[in-house]
Amino acid sequence: MSQVLTEPQVNMGHVTLRIRPAIEMTDDEFFALCQLNRDLRFERTSQGDIIIMPPTGAATGNRNADITRQLGNWAKADGTGAVFDSSTGFKLPNGADRSPDAAWIPRSRLATLSAEQKQKFLPLCPDFVIELLSPTDTLAATQAKMTEYIENGSQLGWLIDPEARQIHVYRLRQAVVVLENVAEIAADPELPGFILDLREIWEPNV
Repeated sequence: MSQVLTEPQVNMGHVTLRIRPAIEMTDDEFFALCQLNRDLRFERTSQGDIIIMPPTGAATGNRNADITRQLGNWAKADGTGAVFDSSTGFKLPNGADRSPDAAWIPRSRLATLSAEQKQKFLPLCPDFVIELLSPTDTLAATQAKMTEYIENGSQLGWLIDPEARQIHVYRLRQAVVVLENVAEIAADPELPGFILDLREIWEPNV
């Protein structure tokens, strides 16, 4: 009996395409698909479902840029790790392919990867991740992603909800902490000295 793709599920601008068992896509094939469609962001769940995300709006893009800039400035001065923006893919240990809005990894971990591995989605989970909730995201789905990061090796994660002015703080083996309307947040002790100024996140320059 022939098999067909499951009908796509659309949720707030995201499309989830279930392709198993009709299609088994290798890591190289998924990477090639992403390269052929650079105007879109793709993620893949541990079950093989492909999530298609449209480009962000101006306010979200401005907030993302500010978050990456602040983290990048700290990382350049600190020198112990590298920062990655929302276009970077990571192959998590559970098989999922994720692209957090910002991420940081120590250079000691990156040194274990080959030059060829660094040309594709990095086969590891970042030590620090930030997800910025956009109008096309649901809080529940983004919370599940944050839990997935921690379960796969992240030491610290921030889920930033700009409309509610909340930050959900995720740490390994600790309960989630929700901070309300704070002007800044520190990443100590995981990223010593990094403080994210949230004033432009709450009020973007666009």
